[in-house]
Amino acid sequence: MFSSGNVTSRVFERQIRSSPPGASVNRARKFYENLVPSHTLYDVECPDHCFRKFTEDGLFLISFSRNHQELVVYRPSWLTYTSVSDDTLPPLPRRASRFDSFFTQLYSVNLASANELICKDFFLYFPSRRFGLFATSTAQIHDSAPSPGAVPGVPSIDKITFVLLRLDDGVVLDERVFVHDFVNLAYNMGVFMYDDLLAILSLRYQKIHLLQIRDSGHLVDARAIGYFCREDDELFLNSNSQAMMMTTTQDKNKQQNREDDGDNGSHHSQLNADNSFLSGIKQRLLSFIFREIWNEESDNTVRVQSLKKKFYFHFQDYVDLIIWKVQFLDRHHLLIKFGSVDGGVGRNADHLPAFFAVYNMETTDIVAFYQNSAEDLYQLFEQFSDHFTVSSSSPFMNFVTSHSNSVHALEQLKYLKNKSNSFSQFVKKMLVSLPFSCQSQSPSPYFDQSLFRFDEKLISAADRHRQSSDNPIKFISRRKPETLKFKIKPGPECGNADGRSKKICSFLFHPHLPLAISIQQTLFMPPSVVNIHFRR
Repeated sequence: MFSSGNVTSRVFERQIRSSPPGASVNRARKFYENLVPSHTLYDVECPDHCFRKFTEDGLFLISFSRNHQELVVYRPSWLTYTSVSDDTLPPLPRRASRFDSFFTQLYSVNLASANELICKDFFLYFPSRRFGLFATSTAQIHDSAPSPGAVPGVPSIDKITFVLLRLDDGVVLDERVFVHDFVNLAYNMGVFMYDDLLAILSLRYQKIHLLQIRDSGHLVDARAIGYFCREDDELFLNSNSQAMMMTTTQDKNKQQNREDDGDNGSHHSQLNADNSFLSGIKQRLLSFIFREIWNEESDNTVRVQSLKKKFYFHFQDYVDLIIWKVQFLDRHHLLIKFGSVDGGVGRNADHLPAFFAVYNMETTDIVAFYQNSAEDLYQLFEQFSDHFTVSSSSPFMNFVTSHSNSVHALEQLKYLKNKSNSFSQFVKKMLVSLPFSCQSQSPSPYFDQSLFRFDEKLISAADRHRQSSDNPIKFISRRKPETLKFKIKPGPECGNADGRSKKICSFLFHPHLPLAISIQQTLFMPPSVVNIHFRR
């Protein structure tokens, strides 16, 4: 790439030398070694909002009011001021410590009704049309009454509303409501977006709702996968059910007309979809497992013994599996995670057995099935991690660091592998993140491990709250001699006076500007301490 670390030399070298094919963006990102958020404004005066994230194109900062009723959208700007001082780095004016010096409020929109709240951890961005998808819901009911078709043990929410909004002006374009259902909204876990397709997983009714986001801003039903897999499955079953009912009724009448009072047809029963059939997706899963075990052996006697041990012995366990999570692999394939009911709604399901299936939406077939300790799935995950994570057409998201595109991330993964006492447990630990949550990583170049080294226990590209540290987080250049480039310190400048209260922090990095926000707060005591990190 560049032979010098000096920014002036790099600009001149860029003018006289062209980048190798396909490397122009990576070469441009090298400039971020010189353009870093080196200055911090501590405890900035800002509105008492819940700041969610920057959109992946950097045009909007999404936040919610503290009562979780209103959406507040800001446009990132830049601090501008004049100075008469002769100093090379004059002191900042007092106005610089205000939030509105860096961000301009565009609008505020009420999204939730009186008994609903905005889910502050849920937000998906549709970059090509600048649409934002938000969710509101009523309170969760743990001891909900049984409902036909619902999975026992899964809680219920009276009303979940997905709102599609145009971020340019705050106009609500469309809504989709789910009643007496349960969708895991935390960190986008129950919803996945791929281009203009949207998959919403109903945990309570085990149905994957596929929707298309039209350019006009409408949410259009494309398909529902669960009890039925094809669009005409329900029509086919209902027509056959009616024919069977008519045949049963005719046979019963004939039997009643006979003088013989023996068998009167009482053993015939109406076809009931709720208790006569497994769901379509479960039928296909069981069929795939059966065929895989059958094809392992060529001798029929050995086949039967193998089926007894591997299929029929675990048959009820397979039947009891429910869908935990789903993601798109491409426009035709879904990666579906199966497990027990406890793992579907529990916070910590790492120790529970789980299975992964690849589902072809066109043929409605299961094309692959793995346990969460499968080494062949881990090898795919290690070599082609980008295929699991990249789900957007935005160019910024294509450069998120993973162990399949970064030598440094791969070395760290191999170090953890060699350090592990059990390879099987290591595989389970690595595959627990699958399927990935949609838009859950920041595309900021400061998280590019080919440019910077940092402590991933304290900060990373993942969209998660972390335990706050009193010490600054250091970003060190990968280029020799590996000098300190900048530091990020959440919380007050002089440190925390009360060391007993547990504090958490979150970091919002702009996708392409040297600008970041750190937010520190205690678990139950708002307001927050907001710091702005930028380049002077």
